[in-house]
Amino acid sequence: MNVHDWALITFTILVQMSVGSMWVLGVMHFVSNRQFGMEDADRLSDRSLVALVPIIGLGFLASLFHLGNPLNAYRSITNLGTSWLSREILFGVIFALLATAFAFMQWRKIGSFAVRNIVAWLAALVGLMLVYSMASIYMLPSQPAWNSWATPVSFFATTLLLGALAMGVAFVTNYAYLQRKQTADMEKQTTLLRVALRWIAVASIVLLGVELVVFPVYLATVASGSVQGLASVQLMAGVSGWMMALRLVLVFVGAGIFAMFLYQNAMVAGHEKMLGNLAYTAFFIVFIAEVMGRAMFYLAHVRIGI
Repeated sequence: MNVHDWALITFTILVQMSVGSMWVLGVMHFVSNRQFGMEDADRLSDRSLVALVPIIGLGFLASLFHLGNPLNAYRSITNLGTSWLSREILFGVIFALLATAFAFMQWRKIGSFAVRNIVAWLAALVGLMLVYSMASIYMLPSQPAWNSWATPVSFFATTLLLGALAMGVAFVTNYAYLQRKQTADMEKQTTLLRVALRWIAVASIVLLGVELVVFPVYLATVASGSVQGLASVQLMAGVSGWMMALRLVLVFVGAGIFAMFLYQNAMVAGHEKMLGNLAYTAFFIVFIAEVMGRAMFYLAHVRIGI
């Protein structure tokens, strides 16, 4: 693979993870505010925003390496009426601005909770349009391995799976920080952490099920659709067969086995240290698996025609 392909892998994975993280953070902030009040909701969420903005920035920085001349990047937004690439860039810029605005407002407590919540949900909704635009770019009749319903499904599955596990890491890191500082009673934060990780574990297992169902159906559909589609499947199962097998094993272990252990330990008080270890390990394994899956996406395509 060349630098351009790795730039696309980095861009799509990081930005999709950021969108998923925005959704998980928004849901948890809303729920924790209703149950325990704004102060404890902010204590859970504020430091989790620290990594979100830099990750978005790194994702868009990586996308520049895909361009022959990064200085001409602004021209890519000039065809909004006909180009999904232009729409991707537009939604990407809006998402980045809204997410950054929300992070700044949340850190400095600018505006009311309701206003900040509106900005957060706008960012999350634009993020969904961004991921859909990403998927639509690859829906090309000349690329049967990409021109499939599985492309948007897999992109959204990656978005939510990585986003959920990334926020699990953010929540346990924030909890460890609060515990060291001992700035206030930790009972509510402990309860919030356990609730958040239980739901993250459940979401991971459900999304794993989606991926394990979609992938074989996708292979069968593409292989039966055209000669080029069959050639793409043969690439995945043949030359890249080891990568496909390893990727499936990793995602099963990370989003399945470790998520199950995460859920079980989140049900018991006093296992917070173990929760941290499980959350970090599950995220790392699944992140590697999703990078491998995205690499296969770019490697195993055979074009129809010249």
